[in-house]
Amino acid sequence: MSSERRTPLDRRRVADTALKLLNEVGLDGLTLRAIARELDVKAPALYWHFKDKQALLDEMATEMYRRMVAQNSFTPDDTWQERLLKANRGLRAMLLAYRDGAKVFSGSRFTGIEHAEQLEGILRLLTAAGFTLAGATRALTTTQLYTLGFVTEEQGVQPLPGERREGFDVAERARVMAAYPLAAQAGREIFENYDQHFEEGLALVIAGIEALREAR
Repeated sequence: MSSERRTPLDRRRVADTALKLLNEVGLDGLTLRAIARELDVKAPALYWHFKDKQALLDEMATEMYRRMVAQNSFTPDDTWQERLLKANRGLRAMLLAYRDGAKVFSGSRFTGIEHAEQLEGILRLLTAAGFTLAGATRALTTTQLYTLGFVTEEQGVQPLPGERREGFDVAERARVMAAYPLAAQAGREIFENYDQHFEEGLALVIAGIEALREAR
């Protein structure tokens, strides 16, 4: 009988393994059974920690968030515009690190309150700049929803950086839509240069928030 001791199985170890497997199989292929095989345990062992797949996704999203916060570049002298830019750039970078990252993160519920410190900080910054709490909350969630939506569409075309799904050949799209020249040319604005287009769209959202704040 082997005397080798296994690393204890806990929620964080399961989530870490699931995130690694996610990049190989995607969200549809990520099952508790597949994760159990990766951990070399029986599937029922995971049910001590997670009652179902959604509970696991909640923990995975929480772990993704922890890693994002560890990489943030916030500084005390950030303006509210800079903080929103940094927060959403960080969110996008984190989501792109995982196949189907945006799908995993969207709609998941954090399993702890680690997010409260960062949330409190950005809300304090926004309210100190003159936003009401409702306005600050709306500004934050609107930019986050823009980022989640953008990355969901981006990963529909490029599941991981360097990959590209079939059916998104911009030149072929332009050829079959030749009778609609503007729509045909718009393909390059929709399905290419994602970094540039994300920045431009985020700038538009933040400018809109600023314009509405000034108007009020």
